Amino acid sequence: MSAYRIDLAGTRYRFDSLAEVMACASPARSGDELAGIAAGSAQQRVAARWLLADLPLVLFLEDQLVPYERDEVTRLIIDSHDRAGFAPIAHLTVGGFREWLLDDATDGAALASAAGGITPEMAAAVSKLMRNQDLVIAARKIENVTRFRNTIGLRGRLSTRLQPNHPTDDPQGVAASILDGLLMGSGDAVIGINPATDDLPTIARLLTLLDDLRMGMDMPTQTCVLTHVTNTLALIGAGAPVDLCFQSIAGTQTANRGFGISLALLDEAHDATQALARGTVGQNVMYFETGQGSCLSSNAHHGVDQQTLECRAYAVARRYCPLLVNSVVGFIGPEYLYDGKQILRAALEDHFCGKLLGLPMGLDICYTNHAEADQDDMDTIATMLGVAGVSFIMGVPGADDVMLGYQSTSFHDALYLRSVLGLAPAPEFAAWLERMGLTDPGGKLLRGDPFLASVRSVPALGGLCG
Repeated sequence: MSAYRIDLAGTRYRFDSLAEVMACASPARSGDELAGIAAGSAQQRVAARWLLADLPLVLFLEDQLVPYERDEVTRLIIDSHDRAGFAPIAHLTVGGFREWLLDDATDGAALASAAGGITPEMAAAVSKLMRNQDLVIAARKIENVTRFRNTIGLRGRLSTRLQPNHPTDDPQGVAASILDGLLMGSGDAVIGINPATDDLPTIARLLTLLDDLRMGMDMPTQTCVLTHVTNTLALIGAGAPVDLCFQSIAGTQTANRGFGISLALLDEAHDATQALARGTVGQNVMYFETGQGSCLSSNAHHGVDQQTLECRAYAVARRYCPLLVNSVVGFIGPEYLYDGKQILRAALEDHFCGKLLGLPMGLDICYTNHAEADQDDMDTIATMLGVAGVSFIMGVPGADDVMLGYQSTSFHDALYLRSVLGLAPAPEFAAWLERMGLTDPGGKLLRGDPFLASVRSVPALGGLCG
């Protein structure tokens, strides 16, 4: 369609493209305003949503927001579309799709069956019509389970990424943070370090440290140093102990080029990591991170709103059946998500859309120090995501990352969610915590004296135990 029009309350609203309809229908956020594509008024936003609700889902297969000929992510979305999965919902409008998602008769099995037939643009469109509570209740129905050395994403479980970053990659500092996290039951999603440098020998030392700790304590978890995919390929070639392959991804070919990646490179990295066969209960080997605003920050947004582009990144992720997908929701800054309200909305959108598309979604519930947000906002977001069934969150010492310089969630925050919502770690990790004397049979945290006694024999930790 060349233009989209709607008459509402005596005013005719005209939108020149489907991308403009989608952008104007989005809840207000600073990134879309920065890009000059946000609705100019609340009335225009309502008109765009009214118009969007009546558009058929099949339109998103015909009217691509980013041209097929110019973008490999669009080609991936269209060429991999599961028409059989789409068939039960193909007759619906976007508004009808919302009603189907919220219908009590639409259960997790129905959502899983349809996942391959739902494009990122469809997911983004329907989320724009949903209240926060709609995003929670629909996401809660979905269970996307992945496995490597433990099982992540089961209903009633909440995993954590233990994030032991250090500003100089000091092994003792990293080990101290890991010990702190393990004593509080953190680390079942992954023990993952953001390195301060991309120096390959340093990254290899960190990988070896993590592997020695894991094997020394017989931990059923996985480890990762979050370096560029080309570094991981080089480290695999050098025989480093790589469990997971990490990469930041975005929703357009141009933005991914800015990250130094392509689908062909990700294919190579996935195949190389999977060939190591280091998993024990499964072989989901990829770890992806995303964030609303990444395409705009690299001037690669094609006039499309940041939330829709975030959903397109999920199409890249699901190509590789990843173990973990993490939306680092407030990390890019207030230029894209201005305050706690915008971060909350983005977190609920990302979690719902990612799960709807079949992904194991976790969130780094975070903000930068110049955002209009504080830790109370993070508590609210964490609680709502816990209710919505988030697969994992971050465990950062004191919630303050001393290397990356931003505020996230702490080991204590995960304990809070597990306590108030009756959640538990991954089953294999929960059994390990009990076996090591860190929890009682009911999962309650103990002092960990038997654990501390046992880790004195682990060279990297023994000197930290006093």
